Amino acid sequence: MKKLLIGLSAVVVLAIVALIAIPLLVPIAAYKDKIAAEVRDATGRDFTIAGDVSLSLFPSVAVVVEKVKFGNAPWSSVKEMASLRQLKIEVRLLPLLTGEIAIDSFVLVDPSIVLEVDRQGRKNWEFGAPAATGVTAAKPVSGGGAKGGLSDLKLGDIRITNGTVTYIDAKAGTREEIKNVNVTVALANLDSPLKAAGEVAWKGETVSLKLDVAAPRKLIEGAASGVKTSLSAKPVTLAFDGTVASAAVLKVEGSVDLKVPSIRALAAWTGNPVTSKGQGLGPLAVKGKLGVNGPRLAFTGAEFELDQTKARGDVEFDSTGPRPAIKAKLDVDKLDLNLYVGGEPAKPAPAASAAAKKDEGWSDEPIDLSGLKAVDADVSLSLGALQFQQIKIGKSAVAVTLKSGRLNAALTELALYQGRGTGRIVVDASRAPTAIEAAFDLKDVQANPLLTDAVGFDRLEGGMGGTVQFATAGASQRVLIGALQGKGDLAFKNGAIRGVNLGAMVRNVGTAFTDPAARAAQKTDFAELSGTFTVASGILKNTDLTLLSPLLRVAGAGTIDLPKQAMNYRVEPKLAMTTEGQGGKQEAAGLTVPVIVEGPWSNLSFKPDLGAMVKDAIKDPAKAVEGVKGLLPGAAGAGAATGSGGAPAGGGKTDPLGAVKGLFGGKKN
Repeated sequence: MKKLLIGLSAVVVLAIVALIAIPLLVPIAAYKDKIAAEVRDATGRDFTIAGDVSLSLFPSVAVVVEKVKFGNAPWSSVKEMASLRQLKIEVRLLPLLTGEIAIDSFVLVDPSIVLEVDRQGRKNWEFGAPAATGVTAAKPVSGGGAKGGLSDLKLGDIRITNGTVTYIDAKAGTREEIKNVNVTVALANLDSPLKAAGEVAWKGETVSLKLDVAAPRKLIEGAASGVKTSLSAKPVTLAFDGTVASAAVLKVEGSVDLKVPSIRALAAWTGNPVTSKGQGLGPLAVKGKLGVNGPRLAFTGAEFELDQTKARGDVEFDSTGPRPAIKAKLDVDKLDLNLYVGGEPAKPAPAASAAAKKDEGWSDEPIDLSGLKAVDADVSLSLGALQFQQIKIGKSAVAVTLKSGRLNAALTELALYQGRGTGRIVVDASRAPTAIEAAFDLKDVQANPLLTDAVGFDRLEGGMGGTVQFATAGASQRVLIGALQGKGDLAFKNGAIRGVNLGAMVRNVGTAFTDPAARAAQKTDFAELSGTFTVASGILKNTDLTLLSPLLRVAGAGTIDLPKQAMNYRVEPKLAMTTEGQGGKQEAAGLTVPVIVEGPWSNLSFKPDLGAMVKDAIKDPAKAVEGVKGLLPGAAGAGAATGSGGAPAGGGKTDPLGAVKGLFGGKKN
């Protein structure tokens, strides 16, 4: 027994000595040319080993190769497809003898890989048919239990140090380069978790990567495995925690957390800068449950934060069509469209007291809606607040469809300036110029803030209701207003016309039109104001204005030039012997004093049409006298004081004919 042990010990010692001595005796360098020839025969590319090659067999099989170069395709713009300063492979000896592959070390130092596509679409990673060698190709290694196959793979120190990957696409005219590639991988075996981590530099930013795979064998075989991965860089961070199945159709389920400090900065970093003039597309945060089934993606229970907007809901994304398609149901707290469409909000006309200021008018800033052609969408929105230009909309429900650049929004619930309504908006960006159509049915809307925000007109007060339809086309606010077409009918209740007291003008024609400072604070109160209108090329025309107020009736007709923000209007206020307001008769008897309202909104002028008034008085003097009985200062039942709607106060007596003369600046008899 003792001799046997001595003999075995001698064999082991000799074996160890042989494993150490063989690499010293075998001329490894002599095989470099043969290795290069074999690679050339297999790929059709040049392969050179310019540095040393060393081999050791104990305590592990280790090969170190230095200065390796692999040739590129003949048409390529770069000489080598791949090169590296050093390759080191170290495999455990004893597991190798039993058929297992246990890699202690696999290190690539300074590898450089060039991937290239030429103008004809040829790829440098596609090799020609290998030369015939008479050797039967090895069968692919299955994922089963065959010894020496991938199923027995064990990894130790796997590293890529200071790598570079370059992608050149001559067909697209692009070149991308990833530098400072440093990656480490740890895998005890395919049934143990795989952990990988690394960093790369791309476009001046360092990108950190992590990957944990719970069951690598299942993932390789197409079954589901738990996966955690993250990407972190200054422009974006992304984390995923869930399951992945790499079958014929990729399937993913799990939670996603995305943070982007600025979408514009991210787009610029990736080489796709945002060109729209809007100030939006800043911070973005997305959380939710992700589901991927091939080209279809879904977020459920998602939370979104974009700029100043927060939203919750479900989103589906389908990339199988000519354009990506989005289907969503979202609850949005507030949305300011001005951040995304570019252009400037409408500027209200200055108040009469600031008439000396220059009216800036409509904006010529281009409104860019080209983004509507990027996707198709079917979206249901519940909005807490919406703003477009200066128009502010409260709690609303909107159903939006977007197809080939044509957006159709149905507003089934609309809270608008303390009132309510429904509406429809169509924006067609599929052609140039962009066309817009809209229709609204409004009830109890406060007119002053709406008209001020919509068109910069602040002369009307009161609750408003009615229907409005309009259509326009253009690429800027000024062009859109100038091309406006439409019609509507509106009724105002319990309001006022700012900047003018029509009742006072009727009673005191001689002085009521000569004091702009006093007019600025005046109002014509009314119980009811109604009319219909049409709009053609931005010019609004009305022929049936009716204003009813106690002791005052007003009829009106004229035009409002929206592009120039100016008016040319004629009103006929009539002092009437009745205190009826809403529901009163327009044709009540009284004195009519026509008033011409014209000029820019910022500085309207009011002039009496004295010629027309004299003609009416001459035509029927008795009617004119009857109309002013008891209404003029000093007349029976009248006094010097008057209300903003023209109602007289006090009492007294006067000569009616003399009072009429006084209206025109003449002397009383």
